[in-house]
Amino acid sequence: MRNKRIFIILTLVGLLLAACQPIFATSAVNASAVTATTALAAASQDQCTQATLKGRYLFADSGTILPPAFGVTEPTPGADAGIHTFNGDGTGTNIVTLRVGNNIILENVTVPISYTVNADCTGAYDVLIDNGPSFDLFIAPKGEIIAVISTAPPGNYVSGIAQRVSSK
Repeated sequence: MRNKRIFIILTLVGLLLAACQPIFATSAVNASAVTATTALAAASQDQCTQATLKGRYLFADSGTILPPAFGVTEPTPGADAGIHTFNGDGTGTNIVTLRVGNNIILENVTVPISYTVNADCTGAYDVLIDNGPSFDLFIAPKGEIIAVISTAPPGNYVSGIAQRVSSK
């Protein structure tokens, strides 16, 4: 059975290479020009700016909170849900409900945020309250989806995906 799968995979690779052969048959000069042009076009399309994050993004995360985050003294389940609103200029707000263990710590609370976006579509945001959490961002090139992971406070192990639901 394993040999049959390997044979099928090798056959598919061979067919793929055969189908692409006319593309690779162009002269070296033309191939270089096409490759350079394609690379430049791809690079310009995949670069991000603060304006890449604009609109409302739904999020919901759950995980284990470790001491000393949020005052817990032992590993404790935690969850949050809400809306990130990015204004396209490095500012925004979060509306969030946060549960730590069985206790609702925040409920539909609006907090200000600031964020940065790098050209490689990574970034960070900070919640602008005393001892507020910080997060790293990994942004889809058009800004429609972001992956978020907590970087502070120590013990805050939240990570998740947020999806844009509105550009306003």
